Amino acid sequence: MTSEALREIAQDSKAWPFEEARKLLKRLEKSKVSKDEVLFETGYGPSGLPHIGTFGEVARTTMVRHAFETLAPGVKTRLLCFSDDMDGMRKIPDTVPDPARLMPHLQKPLTSVPNPFGGDFDSFAAHNNAMLCRFLDAYGFEYEFASATEYYKAGRFDEKLREAVERYDDIMKVMLPTLGAERQATYSPFLPISPKTGRVLYVPMKHVDPKEGTITFDDEDGEEITLPVTGGRVKLQWKPDFGMRWAALGVDFEMFGKDHQSNAPIYDNICRILGAPAPEHYVYELFLDDKGQKISKSKGNGISIDDWLAYATTESLALFMYQKPRVAKRLYFDVIPKNVDEYVSFLSAYPDQDDKQKLNNPVWHIHSGNPPKVDVPVSFALLLNLVSASHSEDPAALWGFIRNYAPGASPQTHPDLDRLVGYAINYFHDFVKPNKKYRAPDETEKQALADLAARLKEIDPKLPAEEIQNTVYAVGKEHGFENLRDWFKALYEVLLGESQGPRFGSFVALYGVEATVKLIERALAGEDLSAD
Repeated sequence: MTSEALREIAQDSKAWPFEEARKLLKRLEKSKVSKDEVLFETGYGPSGLPHIGTFGEVARTTMVRHAFETLAPGVKTRLLCFSDDMDGMRKIPDTVPDPARLMPHLQKPLTSVPNPFGGDFDSFAAHNNAMLCRFLDAYGFEYEFASATEYYKAGRFDEKLREAVERYDDIMKVMLPTLGAERQATYSPFLPISPKTGRVLYVPMKHVDPKEGTITFDDEDGEEITLPVTGGRVKLQWKPDFGMRWAALGVDFEMFGKDHQSNAPIYDNICRILGAPAPEHYVYELFLDDKGQKISKSKGNGISIDDWLAYATTESLALFMYQKPRVAKRLYFDVIPKNVDEYVSFLSAYPDQDDKQKLNNPVWHIHSGNPPKVDVPVSFALLLNLVSASHSEDPAALWGFIRNYAPGASPQTHPDLDRLVGYAINYFHDFVKPNKKYRAPDETEKQALADLAARLKEIDPKLPAEEIQNTVYAVGKEHGFENLRDWFKALYEVLLGESQGPRFGSFVALYGVEATVKLIERALAGEDLSAD
């Protein structure tokens, strides 16, 4: 398909990255500002280790960026990942080792706080920034990393900071109505860095000099100090800083979490006061932990990037980020299997779809328009049940079952499936095995199980999974299960110690008819299936 044909289809695509890209394109077409490139930005606060939400922001922005490039071929774009590492350390995160060591450094810029994690990083922020870049590089994102400390100290913001001094009254008119009476009395958009203690100071201004570009304030010991706002001696409060950065860098698109939504008009107004049009926004919903609470870097109550990658691929994580970004979602270990299987399902469907369907398929956006071919004949959910039923965490043993189910398959011919085998073993060991609860069947279930075992003995062991499923259905109906979900729930609770699973016919086909019959007979004999 030519780029022009692709662009025409993209004009009508319902996929949310294309919807956002079209808004951005329309904004740029109306703008009177001539630009050599379109700048996408993401923000990161290194007050804690980067979590999956940080990755999600970069992944989603990359999806919009690629959608924009499809709609506007030939237009140069750039993605800037900006770290607010000049912010003062307001509190010590729960996740750091030896927190007492950091107590003397509270309120200092994060790039001036010692690194408590070890390694060759010279500051707290340097370590966390490196952790972010490590993963973004591993995933293959095309981006440019930016440090607030380096930008401030190198003078990249000096022009807009001087303008902020000149437009001080206008900025205060935006900020003061958003504050309580007590805060209004002491508020200043400027945060000087104490030349004596190195701490970020939240102090009122005694004088702001537009001509000299300086501010005057009392330092922590009461001495009156006058500083230029340039050269990294002063930073802005975070809300004015947001808008100033947009204006200084010429940002065209930035997405942020719902917790920023009420502040977006403030950011926009500051940006306009400093002489630049506000960028296009996209507000996404926040991620929740297993208890339904907002994920916090400082609390460490979510799952980390490395956590997810111990049990699944980065592509499955990207799918989680793509799906319904404006709906609050639990981001915890129990969402991983579903996203693994959905990713494979979308990828498997892609080759047979028409061009319009392909652009609406999540994998087109996950892989920037070039999804790989995949052959995964066994779902992740089935692999989990296979590990459970076989009581084996040996990949070689599991492949013995897989070869019977998919003749000719091997780790060499199906490397994607082999990776899933490893992930399934890890996930089973850490999350399924500790929570398995077998139960004995009741009398109705005993009769149905005995009948199922008898029928399975009579069928062709090579029977397709769908036909085996029909046999299981028939047994459930004939034994009075009005809701067949209760029948399948009983099968999994009695035979596998779990309350749910994939289609039971598919499990039988993978595990083997003979092995399934033996499993049923052992359950009927009252054997302890958890003891293997």
